[in-house]
Amino acid sequence: MIRQAKGKTPRRPPPKKPSNNQKDPVGVYCRARPLGEEDEECCIEVISNTTIQLHAPDGLKANRNGEFKETQYSFKKVFGIKTTQMELFEDVAKPLVEDLIHCKNGLLFTYGVTGSGKTYTMTGSPGQGGLLPRSLDMIFNSISPYQAKRYVFKPDDKNGMEVQNQVDALLDRQKRESQTSVPKTPTTRRFDPEFADMISPEEACKASGVDEDSSYSVFVSYIEIYNNYIYDLLEETPFDPIKPKWNGAGTPLRNNIEFIPPQSKILREDQNHNMYVAGCTEVEVKSTEEAFEVFWRGQKKRRIANTQLNRESSRSHSVFIIKLAQAPLDADGDNVLQDKSQVNVSQLCLVDLAGSERTSRTRAEGSRLREAGNINQSLMTLRTCIEVLRENQMCGTNKMVPYRDSKVTHLFKNYFDGEGKVRMVVCVNPKADDYEETLLVMRFAEMTQEVEVARPVDRPICGFAAGRRQRNQAFKEELTRRLEDRGGPVDGDSPTVLNQLLQSFPPLPPCEISGPNDNVTLPRLIEALEKRHKVRQMMVEEYNKTANMLKSVLQEQDSNLLSKENFIQEQRGRLGEKDKMIQNQKNEIDRLEKKSKMLEYKIDILQKTTNIYEEDKRSLQQELESREQRLQREMSEKRRMESRMQGIVTDAKLKWEKECERRVNAKQLEMQNKLWVKDEKLKQLKAIVTEGKTENQQPKRPSREKDKVPAKRSASPSPVPTGPPVRPLHRRSHSAGGERWVDHKPTTNVDLDTVLQPNIPNAIKVNAPNEKALSKCDKYVLTHQEVASDGEIQTKLIKGEVFKTRGGGQAVQFTDIETLKQENPLAASRKRRSSETGPDGEPMEGNWTDVETRVRLLISSRQVQALHT
Repeated sequence: MIRQAKGKTPRRPPPKKPSNNQKDPVGVYCRARPLGEEDEECCIEVISNTTIQLHAPDGLKANRNGEFKETQYSFKKVFGIKTTQMELFEDVAKPLVEDLIHCKNGLLFTYGVTGSGKTYTMTGSPGQGGLLPRSLDMIFNSISPYQAKRYVFKPDDKNGMEVQNQVDALLDRQKRESQTSVPKTPTTRRFDPEFADMISPEEACKASGVDEDSSYSVFVSYIEIYNNYIYDLLEETPFDPIKPKWNGAGTPLRNNIEFIPPQSKILREDQNHNMYVAGCTEVEVKSTEEAFEVFWRGQKKRRIANTQLNRESSRSHSVFIIKLAQAPLDADGDNVLQDKSQVNVSQLCLVDLAGSERTSRTRAEGSRLREAGNINQSLMTLRTCIEVLRENQMCGTNKMVPYRDSKVTHLFKNYFDGEGKVRMVVCVNPKADDYEETLLVMRFAEMTQEVEVARPVDRPICGFAAGRRQRNQAFKEELTRRLEDRGGPVDGDSPTVLNQLLQSFPPLPPCEISGPNDNVTLPRLIEALEKRHKVRQMMVEEYNKTANMLKSVLQEQDSNLLSKENFIQEQRGRLGEKDKMIQNQKNEIDRLEKKSKMLEYKIDILQKTTNIYEEDKRSLQQELESREQRLQREMSEKRRMESRMQGIVTDAKLKWEKECERRVNAKQLEMQNKLWVKDEKLKQLKAIVTEGKTENQQPKRPSREKDKVPAKRSASPSPVPTGPPVRPLHRRSHSAGGERWVDHKPTTNVDLDTVLQPNIPNAIKVNAPNEKALSKCDKYVLTHQEVASDGEIQTKLIKGEVFKTRGGGQAVQFTDIETLKQENPLAASRKRRSSETGPDGEPMEGNWTDVETRVRLLISSRQVQALHT
């Protein structure tokens, strides 16, 4: 048995820091689905083929400027609601399929909210096939003439491929044919109408530049990631075809199949540090229809598991992996080269991610809520990995990317490390209910397209001359043609070819022996055979000579052809380098144009922000100037008020000083008058007492009226009338005029009954000043009474002008004082004396100053005077 050759998965580039021209950004595309209803509110608008704009729906909070915030997001390309599945495939998935055929890996995943069209974009519908069926159709249309026979390539369960010889492959094919006669399951071999006729023949396409000197085989696998567990959707369920399965009612189950919960798989790392699902079923398919059948089988199993386990298909990630194994043909161009170093395996992963809505919108409870949280956690881990990659590339940091926090990111970490191209289709639903989730999706997509992935390296090419398959085919065709020209079958063992060869030899003599003594027949036969042997030798020599000559000619032609092919390959290499250089320049130009547009957009935003700030600055300056002017006015008003208040305070101070001095003097005078009155009363009482003693000693005649000295008047009522009543004098006031006056007379004033009384016509008489009276008049007069120095009561008319204040009140400014005073011409001048003193010079008040004693003495004195009169 020939030793089996084991293929390798694509190797990663050597560990070096790739330059800018060795990296490509993640291709992010956006597709908008049409609204479900025409009258439904739309929050998405396609601005151009690269820009989309989001409008906040009615009812959401406005921004600080009072307007609804509108945001724009740029993508590599935006597909509107009228975009067909074919147009989407041409721009998004077709380059990945071409890279797959040229030994390069690819990752394509759809991302968006539940109901945004992810599954339709990936799978499609009858007549409108999605990215997955179109990718399979393009693969088989491209490699169909160059496919290897079944079981030539065989998975080794370690993410590699084994190349079997023709005998082992034939045995495996015979084993499969024997098993297909008795199918494993009772299901009939038919296609689901849901996945049939997805691609019309006129939409079929194929890749260019397929290596004709290689053999290809396609392997597919289908897995599901739910609740951070990996399940194989193509795994065969163990089942006994003889023993029927029964349900609880005692009847056999439908199709004699019993549902067995799937077992989760684990992730492992192969010898090239690539991640794979250990124990995952890989099915070799030879046509698009067969691949559809495998996909249909996985979908059926997924639906049954979701129904039996009460799960939602939108809350799980589905991954359909297409592996393409290819190996060059040998030098003869007939069989696959048995060299494991020349076997390459490339894969294309088509991922339909779960819906990225918040947990509150799923309306799940209990365990379903925890499972939805785990799904959201896996999407959050994907966002975190993208953020860390972006930060490491933009800021030059070397943070560890948390791939292992989720099965999705752990499985595809090699793609972000440079094992292939990464593309994402963001599906959005324009309805207003999904606005907030769509906004988060847009932010994640905008961040994702800033991540750059290392460009995968080209696979090495074997050293055999190109065109081996064509030459082998041409040789077979030429041989067939020549044999057909000679007539008869093409098989080399046919009688026609033997007859032609036998006719070129000498004829054989008769071989019948007449008897035992026949010595002629055998020598004649031996001689003929010897001649034939010589002719055969001559023919062999001629054949060898011709073969050597033909071989040398073929070698010369091969060397010439090889040199020409090397030259052509060299020119192609140079052309490829030029094309790469042109493509790099185009990419750089696109990047610079995109950067320029982004900078222009930022400049516009900054200009608008600057204008807003300038307007705010001008308004603030105007407000500041107005406040400064108001402050200056207030300061000047404050200074005027301070000066005015200082004047008022000074005037009030002087006034109150004078008033205090006046009151002190008046109080002193009042006290002196009281003391004088007290002294006078005491003297009168003393005189009465002394006079009584004298009468007891020597009676005298009563005094005459003319000898009596008139008593002096005082401010206090005299206890005994000592003379005729004198009417107080009063002079007329000169304040009469045409103005309106406020006549203020306190209730404490004493009515003197004088002839001259102040009389102001049209005056408002008040006991206490009030604002109402002051507001109606122009003048103000205050009637004030006080005791003069001679003991008489004098009346002062204090006049002033009424004016309005700033606060709306009334104020009085005093301008003049008139004094009304009466005098007694007969009264002698009185000298103030202090209280009498005793013989020792001490004041003799004692009991005389007591109130009760003075009252008794006053009553006694009145009685004595009454007796005298």
